[in-house]
Amino acid sequence: MSTDSFGARDTLRVGEHDYDIYRIDKVEGHQRLPYSLKVLLENLLRNEDGADITADHIRALGSWDPNAKPSTEIQFTPARVIMQDFTGDPCVVDLATMREAVRDLGGDPAKINPLAP
Repeated sequence: MSTDSFGARDTLRVGEHDYDIYRIDKVEGHQRLPYSLKVLLENLLRNEDGADITADHIRALGSWDPNAKPSTEIQFTPARVIMQDFTGDPCVVDLATMREAVRDLGGDPAKINPLAP
């Protein structure tokens, strides 16, 4: 359950069913975000817990500047991951490639690890 610091939680009624939604229009700056970051913004609103995802993280994304050097790490907690291959091989290859890139840039490749809720 979200902390809902922005009052973004709302209900969408479709026929006889109610669905919880999180309105990104409650966050200043949402209108200029590219679609991919709007998806991330909704995810942050939905998963805001005050610890791993805070109002500051949400505000940081709302004030995103495509020309600025990243200064805030933001958690992404997808509800589902859709892959073209049920074996998981593409995911393992992607992780290995990301670890190699981090190592080549002088970082610690051990920091590239998926989180499972």
